[in-house]
Amino acid sequence: MDDNFQYNILNTVNSPKDVKTLNGEQLTQLCKELRQYIIDVLSENPGHLASSLGTVELIVALHYLFDVPNDTLVFDVGHQAYAHKVLTGRREAFKNIRKLNGLSGFPKRSESKYDTFGAGHATTSISATLAMALADKINNNDNHYHIAVIGDGSMTGGMAFEALNHAGSTNANLLVILNDNGISIDKRSGAMSQYFTSITSSYKYNKFKNKIWNALGGNKDEYNKNRTFLRSILIFFKHLFAGKSNFFEALNIRYFGPIDGHDLHTLIKTIDKLKKIPGPKLLHIITTKGKGLTAAENNPTVYHAPGVFDAKTGKREAKPRTADEPLKFSEVFGKSMVELAEKYENIVAITPAMLTGSCLNEMNERFPKRTFDVGIAEEHAVTLAAGFATRNIKPFCCIYSSFLQRSFDQIIHDVALQNLPVTFCIDRAGLVGDDGATHHGVFDLAYLNMIPNMIVAAPKDEVDMRNMMYSSLSIDKPFAIRYPRGEGFVADWKQDFTNIEVGKAQELNKGDKIAVLFIGTVGGDAKQAVEELKEQGIDVGLYYFGFLKPLDEAMLKRVFDTYDKIITVEDGVKTGGFGWSVENYALSNGYKKDIKVLGIEDKFIEQGTIRELKRICGIDKNSIKQEILNI
Repeated sequence: MDDNFQYNILNTVNSPKDVKTLNGEQLTQLCKELRQYIIDVLSENPGHLASSLGTVELIVALHYLFDVPNDTLVFDVGHQAYAHKVLTGRREAFKNIRKLNGLSGFPKRSESKYDTFGAGHATTSISATLAMALADKINNNDNHYHIAVIGDGSMTGGMAFEALNHAGSTNANLLVILNDNGISIDKRSGAMSQYFTSITSSYKYNKFKNKIWNALGGNKDEYNKNRTFLRSILIFFKHLFAGKSNFFEALNIRYFGPIDGHDLHTLIKTIDKLKKIPGPKLLHIITTKGKGLTAAENNPTVYHAPGVFDAKTGKREAKPRTADEPLKFSEVFGKSMVELAEKYENIVAITPAMLTGSCLNEMNERFPKRTFDVGIAEEHAVTLAAGFATRNIKPFCCIYSSFLQRSFDQIIHDVALQNLPVTFCIDRAGLVGDDGATHHGVFDLAYLNMIPNMIVAAPKDEVDMRNMMYSSLSIDKPFAIRYPRGEGFVADWKQDFTNIEVGKAQELNKGDKIAVLFIGTVGGDAKQAVEELKEQGIDVGLYYFGFLKPLDEAMLKRVFDTYDKIITVEDGVKTGGFGWSVENYALSNGYKKDIKVLGIEDKFIEQGTIRELKRICGIDKNSIKQEILNI
């Protein structure tokens, strides 16, 4: 943290009303202080850095020009919204962002009246903002503005285009701001485009254009022919100057830009003019992800969420990995993918904009023709995998657990219904820590469990994960493997691939009257609890179920015939999950045993460290021990 930096302007801003009182010079200084404040806080308390650094001027301009929350301001994803949080009465609370009982890392309606719509997943902003604009029309309230800020790759998602397609058929007072930081859309710049933007955003020009438009019937259906003709002429002249056709204009969305998203004066001037233009419109701004921190500007992917770093130099706090330290599950997955691709030429990897996070970079480098990053388009990723599976290609579809939820229909309709051999590699399963409720992968076991033809697996360690990946190659059915984001358990994981018998559970420890049954990596806590109790002379049975579906009913029969008390442990929701399935087996087979299900209760879990959240949810080592002792 830079202790010498003075926050003279920022410390006077306690709400957006304070921003509106500042002059041009003060607004520029506010941007400088706001950017430094985000750097200072996140250097010690890790969060999403680069995206929010790139939107500082935009957010200052928006709060200067609009009356939020009376005017609607919706952010896509939420990575871009840190400056918004700081300017809306949460400056001090921002120091505890993403911590237990602290601020959420994403916009959250229950946190602040200024967070109009929650956002942790991408491509939702235009749909939500359009609805609010249309709702105002229904309520005969046309005095409010409605702004959607989308970017950071979100414009690659199909839902954004669905919303634009709808918006173009309305006269909603909608302003979409496309924050193009070099990820989602190719840049177009130069004096001509800036000049053209200044003309097309001119109040007089648009007043004249709207008079002609209305004279020819406006949006009335009976004047469709005249309207289409006029629109064609206007687009023709715009394309003549712009040098290429415009997708947004084709959807009947008025397009302006691109302009420099870090030029505060131009931003304010342009957006102020756009306020006077009715109907749906899009402003394209060019920003630099990581703006203001050289290291982040040079490597925006790494500095998207860099962890702890030096606020002055940007140097990340790197902890050297020792030779006997396990790799993360994602890293083992990525290396295993390369090994399998070397062995089998029909293997492909598919990921929706998670190439780095899923550790598929090496796969992409070694086998670029067999690695597909489809952008933020989870639905497409799953159906693409299904299509591959019909042509003797073995697809590994690699998606974070909470994002896989978005492709639920495709999993059922395109994969499971046709019984296609797609392997789903589900990263970030279970509790993920400080990303909070929008990112916890606690629903996957339950929602996959209900789908016919699905094999649902959850390895206890990275060796089992590798073998499950290998085993899926010989299974002619959908095969889902879920694993956490954290460190692995086994340093010498790189062993020869071995086929695992699908649906087979393992007895890890023979006990007396009590048995603990677990699925997935939460077994690490269960194993420690059982071992510590054994040292106290208490023998507890321990059973590892690597497969939720098919469930090893032969092992369950053995357990229920042997033990009086059963405890199940999982890092997913209890409803419909592993414990639920065990209880259902007992009920269906007439066993009247005492069963205690440990897992996630029927509520959303907020942010915190994984250790804190496991304790709160009652699935950490000490909680499991206490449950056993209570019996």
